[in-house]
Amino acid sequence: MTEKPMLTRRALLSGLSLSGLSIGGAGAVSGLCFSVPALSETPTSKDIAAARQLEGSCRLLPEAVEGPFYFDPDMERSDIRDGRPGLALSLVLKVIDGATCSPLEKARVDVWHADARGVYSGYGGQGDDRQLSAKGESYLRGTQFSAADGLVRFTTIYPGWYPGRTPHIHVKVFLDEKTVLTGQIYFPDEMSGRVYQRQAPYSKRPVADTSNKTDWLFNQASKEGGGIVMNVEEKETGIVASLVIAVDKAGRSQAGGLKGWWDRLFKS
Repeated sequence: MTEKPMLTRRALLSGLSLSGLSIGGAGAVSGLCFSVPALSETPTSKDIAAARQLEGSCRLLPEAVEGPFYFDPDMERSDIRDGRPGLALSLVLKVIDGATCSPLEKARVDVWHADARGVYSGYGGQGDDRQLSAKGESYLRGTQFSAADGLVRFTTIYPGWYPGRTPHIHVKVFLDEKTVLTGQIYFPDEMSGRVYQRQAPYSKRPVADTSNKTDWLFNQASKEGGGIVMNVEEKETGIVASLVIAVDKAGRSQAGGLKGWWDRLFKS
């Protein structure tokens, strides 16, 4: 029988008063490293073996601002679609110790992102004209706990864009009540362009007004920035995106940086 994580979701969240982190010294908790082979939509023994044996250099990078759209729906699940239309996306993440590159077991990984219209569940005042509301909904959000090999896997859809931001997925990795990574992970511009031009329902809207090249958060080389493009592979049934997340276990949460400013900007 698999041992359940000792840390419950509610206990973990109640212990978190601050989630922003800085890079360097004891404050550095988040990092990402590359060289992750894309996996097929249905994991095969070959896929899993390759993912478990991932090796390579791991470099800590600045974490990204959380943004205004996070909440905890208390939903431990791998399929987070809830019937939302869009291009199928298999998201594979591996959590490792940034010092040793060894996999981390029982890390809690939360992901959330916008739907094909660029709308997040749980909030109002969205859409190109800020008239759309998804209050009371929790689509495209979910949690997984990493296995012994550090892997978590989510079944979702390709994220839609919203004004001023390049397409991205938000991720949080909790190791305990105070150690947390907050990040945003991205897709190649060329792939996003093709999806939005040719694939329904994305093609019903104009092409995204912001790319990785022009997104200020993607390009900002500071605590709140850092643009990490995932490895992607196109399959007949959709897209597979994968990434290794290297975490500094010695880090502890610090002040939240742009969180309050971001909320005020979005609501203004």
